[in-house]
Formats: sequence, structure tokens, C-alpha cells
Amino acid sequence: MDESHESGEDTEVIESFVFSEGRLVSHNLELEALRLARADKGLILWIDLTAPTPEETKEVLESLFEFHPLAIEDCLTLSELPKIEDYEDYLYMIMHSVGLTTEKTLKISELNLFLGKEFLVTYHLEKIPGITLLQDRLIKGTAPQARGADRLAHQVLDYVADSYLPVVEALTGEMEDVEDKALAGGRTEDLSNRILRSRRRLSILRQTLRPQREVISRLSRGESKLVRALMLPYFRDVQDAMTRVDERLQGCNDRMMVAFDVYTNRSAHEANEGIKVLTALTAITIPPVVLGSWYGMNFHRMPELESPQSYWILMGVTLFLMIGMGFWMKSKRWF
Repeated sequence: MDESHESGEDTEVIESFVFSEGRLVSHNLELEALRLARADKGLILWIDLTAPTPEETKEVLESLFEFHPLAIEDCLTLSELPKIEDYEDYLYMIMHSVGLTTEKTLKISELNLFLGKEFLVTYHLEKIPGITLLQDRLIKGTAPQARGADRLAHQVLDYVADSYLPVVEALTGEMEDVEDKALAGGRTEDLSNRILRSRRRLSILRQTLRPQREVISRLSRGESKLVRALMLPYFRDVQDAMTRVDERLQGCNDRMMVAFDVYTNRSAHEANEGIKVLTALTAITIPPVVLGSWYGMNFHRMPELESPQSYWILMGVTLFLMIGMGFWMKSKRWF
């Protein structure tokens, strides 16, 4: 798994948003003000932590929200598998957003979510473009109204699902290029490394995506009292989006397998053609080798060599056998 760390110097470590009746009323409050907002049952609070210090993490996760120690431990420990845990008053989830670096390597970023009735806390070590985009839309007032923490969680998870699409498009383009070159033939480029690298990316993406579908499925089935009934269709829509992405990844994997088979078969065919040509050349040289070996023996008396025409007769026989062997090989399509 290729991962790269990105941190924006202009990005706040702790981003906070306070909503009242779906409208943003405060942004980036101090911790003491956040305590007051937390105590006000009529407000919806979203706190986003991006690579916070241990002190900031303790202040928010332990002091402000008093999350369970096991949930905090899971949050601070990197995990390759998504999960969802119900702690009665809140849900704890691990999800993964994906992207491509400038070097076209795959980057997977872990996203931790604490979803309560009137709050959402997100924690991640890297800046996640989808969350940054959602925050910009909330500040500009172009995002859907956040009338509940589950609505905010849906928007975050929707952007997580959308993060797979550019990666899938890039892998699809890579796969189509490999297909074209595999079908075109020629030995201008060794495609095996590209094919294996693309298949490895596809495998990582599918291993990351599939467990997340189960997390979203649990939310869409209404298993938690923290997700309102009116939000269930929205989470089902996120689940459908992830299903479509998984199906596209499966299609890419199948096409990559076909391209790999075509490439290996073509490579084997070209190698066989080369071996056939070398074999034909070897077969053509058999007559002079045999005759030369026979008449090169050191016997004192070889009657046929005493004739003045022996040299020309042996040369004629040799050429006749070589030309005959060549025509026979040609008739068998060896070259």
C-alpha cells in the first residue's frame, strides 16, 4: 500500500462547525466555546481533527466528548480494515478515502468518525480532499443544510465514496492502454510489470472498499437509533455508489486478466517463432556437418576421395541437401 503524508500549512488542525436549524452559525470556536456549544442540546456540532497533537487529541476526545478508551485507542491506531462499533450514545466508524499522488501512486487515508445524536467528530492524519471540499461548501452556504449529525455523517461518507471514482477512472485508462498495447503486439515495451502493478492496485482498492460496504449497509438498515429513518435512503444511495464502484473494479480486473493472458500468449508465440527459425537454420546446416565429419576422419584409404571430381561431387551433394532441407522447412511453414 502506497501512502504519502500531506499536511496543509493553511489548514486548521481543529476545524469546528456549529449548526442551528440546519444553518451554520459558528466556525472554528475556541475549546471553551465548544464546551458551551456541546452542552446546548439545540445545536449540531462537527469537529474535524487533522493530525492533532496528543494534547489536542486528549482535550477533544477525552475531555470534551468523553469517548470510550477503547474507541480512542482504535482511533489513534492505524487500521487497514473498516469497522463500526455501537457505544449506545454514539457510533464509532473507521473508513478509508483513496486518491492518487502526483507520482500516480495509490494513497489510502484512514478516516475515523464518532457519530452522536447532536455531534460528529472526524479524525484523520492526512488532509482528505473530500472533507476539505465539504467544509468549503458549508462555509460558502452551498452544501445541503445539516439538520442532524447523521446528515453531516452522510455527506462525509458520500465524499468518501466519491473519492474512489477518479482512481477508478485512472485505472481504467491504464487498463485500456495496456489492452491496446497487448493486442497490437510488438516488443517495444515489457507490459508485465505494468499489468502486475495495476492488478495490485485493483486488489488493494477492492480489499479496502468491500468491508466499507458492510459498514454503510448497517447504517442503511437502521440498526442504530442515532440514524433517523428519513436518512436511511441517503445511506442506501452511498451503499449503491460503493457497489457500482466495486463492480467497475471487478470489470477492470477481468479485463486486466484477459490483457495479461493475451500478452503472455503473444510473448510465448513470438518466442516460439524465434525458436523455430533457429531450429530451421540448425537443420539446414546438418548436411555439411555430417559430410564434413564423415570425410574428415583420418583414414588412410577412402576410395571415393581418390577421384579428381570428389570435391565437386561432395559440394554438389551438400548444396542439394541444404537446399532440399530449406524447401522442406518452407513447406512446413517453419519460416
